[in-house]
Amino acid sequence: MEGDKLLIKPGHTSVSEKIIEVIGPDIEKSDKYTISVGAESGAGKSEISSELARLLVERGIAAGILQMDDYFIFPARTTHEMRTRNVEQVGMYEAKLDFLECNLRSFKRGEKDIYKPLSIYQEDRLTTEVMEVGHLRVLIADGTYTTALDFIDCHVFIDRDYNDSRADREKRARDILDELMEDILAREHRIVGEHKKLADIIVKKDFSGIEVAGKTG
Repeated sequence: MEGDKLLIKPGHTSVSEKIIEVIGPDIEKSDKYTISVGAESGAGKSEISSELARLLVERGIAAGILQMDDYFIFPARTTHEMRTRNVEQVGMYEAKLDFLECNLRSFKRGEKDIYKPLSIYQEDRLTTEVMEVGHLRVLIADGTYTTALDFIDCHVFIDRDYNDSRADREKRARDILDELMEDILAREHRIVGEHKKLADIIVKKDFSGIEVAGKTG
């Protein structure tokens, strides 16, 4: 999504390095490899996705990112406005996850380009773009509900809830952090919390390490 802010900290980098240590051998054996980074709002999904892509490129592995924010049915500000009018709007049906799955499937098939949506935050506008993916070895799906996606080789889940990420959300300053927003985040928490059990790698809430298939890393 154009206009989003990243607040990358040392913890994001160190955790990303540990993730790559774990999945590196599988990436080397794959022509096309997909990663999802899922969690609640403000948990650090985009930061870790960005660091994963950067570190992979440094290792000579071409990597790109698909942001779930681009796949929402309505633009970001409009989505937030609709949520404020009716908190029941919050849910996985707000995003075109089937479209995201289709783009991931196209990448896995080795297609050169994918046709995808693009959200421009500052203009509260949705458009489309053609993304070149043929040269990529790794494609990362970054977003709240991406742990539930099927066309993923490694599901990464950040184990932080909206209380853990409060300070980071305040610094990000993208949403008004009032009582209504807390209700929205609480509903999201109930939905996303169920996705943790689907993860292959769990990032600890303090970014001190990861858990892989039940083993601490």
